[in-house]
Amino acid sequence: MITTTIEAVLFAAAKPIKLIDLRKHLNLSQEVVREAIDDITARFNKETSGIHLMEHNETVQMVTNPLTGEDVSKFLKKEASGPLTRPSLETLTIIAYRGPITKPEIELIRGVNCSLILRNLLMRGFIIEEQDKTRLQLVYTVSHEFLQAIGLHGLSELPEYETFRTNEKINELLNQEPDVEV
Repeated sequence: MITTTIEAVLFAAAKPIKLIDLRKHLNLSQEVVREAIDDITARFNKETSGIHLMEHNETVQMVTNPLTGEDVSKFLKKEASGPLTRPSLETLTIIAYRGPITKPEIELIRGVNCSLILRNLLMRGFIIEEQDKTRLQLVYTVSHEFLQAIGLHGLSELPEYETFRTNEKINELLNQEPDVEV
């Protein structure tokens, strides 16, 4: 079951995860995590598998099989060049008006998971992901490419920028204490 959990976390994260973070957040020993990583590697890192586990500098990540790189790249380029979906536009709007903003804050405003949307916007170059040293987590802002794509010199040129940037109802929502069930 631990192997399944680690596999699911790596798949959902879609980015490199430090082994120490897996141990810490899942409350596991180094030996248990090592055993799970070795099991996942043995099952996936085969020529016949489209998914592999990459391990580098004490981090692990689920990645595509290197042999499929060219085909995956072609597909992703086509997918990333198509029109933005409504959920992508909503997420991009939230980031433009409220950034720098964390993924949990975006999800609180939208009410749904945004992992895949954020990945797509990152691939398109419309947003930037940076580590916020104060909040100790990743924050998202729009990129120069996004501003160029919509023909603006700066975010302040967005319609009603200050109104939405400082909206009191959104501020209240973001400052709420999470509900804790006892």
